[in-house]
Amino acid sequence: MTSAPIFIDQAAIAAALPPLRLAQALEAMFAVGAEVPSRLHYAVPTPGGGANDLLLMPAWRVGGKIGVKLVTVRGEAGPGPTVQAIYVVADAITGAFEAVLDGRELTNRRTAATSALAARRLARPDARRLLVVGAGALAPYLAEAHTVCRGLRSVAVWARRPRQAHALAAALAPRLRAEVTVVEDLEQAVGEADIITCATTTLAPIILGAWLREGQHLDLVGGYTPAMREVDDAAIQRARVFVDDRVAALSEAGDLIQPLRAGAIGENHILGDLAGLVRGECPGRTDARDITLFKSVGLGSEDLAAAMLLLEGRG
Repeated sequence: MTSAPIFIDQAAIAAALPPLRLAQALEAMFAVGAEVPSRLHYAVPTPGGGANDLLLMPAWRVGGKIGVKLVTVRGEAGPGPTVQAIYVVADAITGAFEAVLDGRELTNRRTAATSALAARRLARPDARRLLVVGAGALAPYLAEAHTVCRGLRSVAVWARRPRQAHALAAALAPRLRAEVTVVEDLEQAVGEADIITCATTTLAPIILGAWLREGQHLDLVGGYTPAMREVDDAAIQRARVFVDDRVAALSEAGDLIQPLRAGAIGENHILGDLAGLVRGECPGRTDARDITLFKSVGLGSEDLAAAMLLLEGRG
């Protein structure tokens, strides 16, 4: 008789996947690789004439685990979260389903840890000051992951709504071994930061290339459609650009698609992906003066690495 899959909730995932440990598991996954088919995206019509989105993101290791994330995105305002997700794990040999995980917590943690891993490869070794742009659901995970994985000394928070920035700073202060402040002048804050992590849903750039100084690292997480972008063409042009997945980035990331369409950059401006950085197949930062940029779009192997680490820890 086959055992029923266990359910692992948000609290258990949070306890089992601290940022540094998760970043190390992600690094190991990128080093060896996994099978990651293209994600499937369906529009599910609603009675009012709109549509909700259904996304399926599979990945597997031969002889190991199969993981599939199921995500729904509500197209219209309403009660409850706009984005909901679960992650299902099965044995790749027997096919038996083993676990169902809270997908939002898993996604937030693996996304932040992936950004921190990229920063470890791309940011200057002496980077100490982090700027968090945006105060949404992902912002505290990014702040914690970058700070813990790099031993950062200060964290500045900026948001369009100052009240949200202050609330995030208050929540972060007791959790981080760093000074946490709120900033209102974004241009000045960008100029003072060593690492800038952005998690917004803006359609128009809020970080300008003219504001950047030599040696900085940008981490772009928020934009997930071709219409969204967090930085302008000049920022992309000035930076050494890397992604977690080239195929997905070229179909989903407005920060790259729009300057490509405008002729501001060519596809060869994307110098490599995270797997190539981890495996030493492409150079990341080549000079202390380089401006580096990592565009995150999300990859099924990242979810799989987090789920495998979680299940291994449960014995």
